[in-house]
Amino acid sequence: MNKFEEIKGIIDLKKLQNERKHEIQNASDAELPKKYPMNILEEELHPETQYLKITKIIDRDDAKSFVFVPDESKGTSKLAYFQAGQYISLKLHIGKSYCTRAYAISSTPKQALSGEYMLTIKLVKNGYVTPYIWENWKVGTEVAASGPAGQLFYEPLRDKKTIIAGGSGITPFYSMAGAIADGTIDANLIILYGSRTHNHILLGDELDRIAAKTDKVKVVNILSDEEVEGYEHGFINQAIIEKYAPADKNYSIYMSGPAAMIHFVNQEIKKLDLRPGQVRQEMSGSVNPYFFKNYPEEAKNKTFNMTVKTRDQIQVIPARSDESLLVAMERAGIIAPSSCRSGVCGACRSRVVNGKVFIPFPGRRAADSEYNYVNTCVTFPISDLTLQVPVHDYANMLG
Repeated sequence: MNKFEEIKGIIDLKKLQNERKHEIQNASDAELPKKYPMNILEEELHPETQYLKITKIIDRDDAKSFVFVPDESKGTSKLAYFQAGQYISLKLHIGKSYCTRAYAISSTPKQALSGEYMLTIKLVKNGYVTPYIWENWKVGTEVAASGPAGQLFYEPLRDKKTIIAGGSGITPFYSMAGAIADGTIDANLIILYGSRTHNHILLGDELDRIAAKTDKVKVVNILSDEEVEGYEHGFINQAIIEKYAPADKNYSIYMSGPAAMIHFVNQEIKKLDLRPGQVRQEMSGSVNPYFFKNYPEEAKNKTFNMTVKTRDQIQVIPARSDESLLVAMERAGIIAPSSCRSGVCGACRSRVVNGKVFIPFPGRRAADSEYNYVNTCVTFPISDLTLQVPVHDYANMLG
């Protein structure tokens, strides 16, 4: 740098300092906003907690549809917008347990804009949460939930124009069908709907009405436990998919249902020789680790001691080998983070300090494997262990 450039740099710096001083001296003394427009938009689209109130309940044999609106008395004035196929995770306090359950939103995004969500929930007679819901939820019941989440939705930049939607978890596909019918989604949807018998097909009449309105939605019912004229019989397999899918393989596959069904259909999909990225799936319900061939026999039907470190507390609780680490914590009354409960979202991610666990699904990040982080919702104890649980929003909300 020559002498002239050095002098010019000093002059420019002095000029900049004077300009800054002038701006500061003449600035408004009005208080700065506590929230900026971008922060407000982020909170509307991705709230950590939404407070809802039930306004309507529709009985559907062994299922019920619950219609929710914002609970303005708790501070929720507007429902977060969602993509058809996404879920919300309910935050429940049952007895001494704090737990979550993820349910796909069965209404359409346009209904959210008008101020309503609908969840259609099937009763699990020997379950823990749905019997509580059946007994306690009424019109006026207040419920806390997460913002919309999940990746089982149509993305035109990612997915093919034709979607083959398969499984017994019908609610995300019901929302998609409605969104296609009302013009929110521009895609073709072929639903391969697996049920046990024809007289208990959840939302079957409603799906038929949607399919009658648009040629972009087709419903194929597949019955596993009976043969009825006009219905396919058996399971969703390679032959069924190829029968109804485009011959050029220019389609995406979405799956929703229990772990056993997804495991079976995944084996069938491999035979289709599709390109990577054409298959998306979302598991519902709990996982039985004994179902997997690599589960260690010596750990079956045992209960282990799990030391849980959370905040400044240490608790030793029982952990059954057939239940996830998350369920063990919920049974013990520990407020543990969770959302999807299918090993995808990472909300329940915690560190195994010592001990052995069984993880039935592959795909952990390399760093998580190296430092022993797990998703507690799909991780099972096979020895005594110690678990470090992070501080999280749910615990903060409940104090």
